[in-house]
Amino acid sequence: MGRMDTPARVVADTPQRILDVAEQLVQTRGFNGFSYADIAQALKVTKASLHYHFPAKADLGARLIERYERNFIAALGRIDAATGDPREKLRRYAAIYEDVLRDNRMCLCGMLAAEYATLPRPMRDDMRHFFDENEKWLAAVLQHGKKEKKLRFGGSAADAAQMLVGALEGAMMIARSYGDPARFRSVADRTLAALGA
Repeated sequence: MGRMDTPARVVADTPQRILDVAEQLVQTRGFNGFSYADIAQALKVTKASLHYHFPAKADLGARLIERYERNFIAALGRIDAATGDPREKLRRYAAIYEDVLRDNRMCLCGMLAAEYATLPRPMRDDMRHFFDENEKWLAAVLQHGKKEKKLRFGGSAADAAQMLVGALEGAMMIARSYGDPARFRSVADRTLAALGA
């Protein structure tokens, strides 16, 4: 016999359900492209219940970024645990982006970056922190790969990390506009090949 949800359990799950729907909306429409009414309709709840958990849309946005970064950092940890080869790490990193794109979504923080000027300041700071953490991880992978002569690039590892993030985020945007994930794969493959991966 299946477990029945108690009212307390349903209330406890509500913030996660709200975040799930909001994340999908941001990744497909952008932060400014949805309202609490869209979430309420999708979850069949009142807007008042959304405001109970997230009083303002900026509160919801901040929690979205925090959760997205936590999940992304966990994915990077899984890559580290799975392989020590810096080339394979970069391939798996690019695959994270490709998987999101295949779902007809964009990187949450990439979408937010496109709306940077309209975001509340705390969300701007949180979004930049996401990219900083990505670039820090990539720089370590790139530096290790260069030291082992498995990767090659001019300039610093930090510069190469910035280039890689920019290339992948940009490739996602263009591929999505064409409805063609193969365009992303082509750019990702050529970018990684240029690094020796």
